[in-house]
Amino acid sequence: MNLIDGIINVYKERGYTSHDVVAKLRGILRQKKIGHTGTLDPEAQGVLPVCLGKATKVCDLLTDKTKEYRAVLMLGLVTDTQDMTGNVLAEADVECTEDQVRTCIMQFVGEQDQIPPMYSALKVNGKKLYELARQGIEVERTPRQIVIEKITIEKIELPEVTISVTCSKGTYIRTLCHDIGEALGCGGCMKSLLRTRVGTFTLDQSFTLAEIERCRDEEKLSEIVYGTDSVFLGLPEVILSEQAERLVRNGNPLTANMMKKNIDGQVRLYSTGGEFLAIYEWSAKRDSYKAVKMFL
Repeated sequence: MNLIDGIINVYKERGYTSHDVVAKLRGILRQKKIGHTGTLDPEAQGVLPVCLGKATKVCDLLTDKTKEYRAVLMLGLVTDTQDMTGNVLAEADVECTEDQVRTCIMQFVGEQDQIPPMYSALKVNGKKLYELARQGIEVERTPRQIVIEKITIEKIELPEVTISVTCSKGTYIRTLCHDIGEALGCGGCMKSLLRTRVGTFTLDQSFTLAEIERCRDEEKLSEIVYGTDSVFLGLPEVILSEQAERLVRNGNPLTANMMKKNIDGQVRLYSTGGEFLAIYEWSAKRDSYKAVKMFL
């Protein structure tokens, strides 16, 4: 089987770590160069774009994309992991009304500082927080600025509340649930989590590992692998002349004349044969386009 360059929109099932998904895909696709685009908790499910071959160069770019989640918030329960897998630290009756819950939740829309949970893969002094947490050690965490772009309250059946959240990278939905519960005065934690979107990759276009394996056996992998350039479809496309293509293949800058057009910002560059080559960006200082990322 030929090595694959591109992106597969994996549906991560409950019980798998993101690392497990990558390991299993290496076996299914029989290639080593594979990377995921942002950790999902083992109990969480949903969209996990996985980059293959040359597309691993865009892993960091996909990690930065806006994400959407559907979560069930359990009020009246506080745990050390901020979800239902942890040890219960406190329980309380949920005496707030549905209107109070709605008002409180909507106050979390916008820019804010969020303190990452102890049970997370973030590192402090070289050690992952969850490793310290398992030893009973709690350390001070630096708040991180996040953006909650939108929260939709889908259902309220107290003590449970189902919400959909559109947010920036680095947002912990577990912590959001914990903070909402704290603001309501009864405590709260996350009961379940489903990631429904990462950038342009959506839940309805995702595939389980079993489905990917079946596509491999039926020689239909090409039908589910997105091109590396799919991450950049919002950028203008430029087909290069043979002369400009030679320069790009060596990472050299291009003048506006060589591009046959003058476009501010970033552009997608393709060979005359349609091969995706690079992302270039206009530099007014240099009066030319320079390489941002190469995909040769």
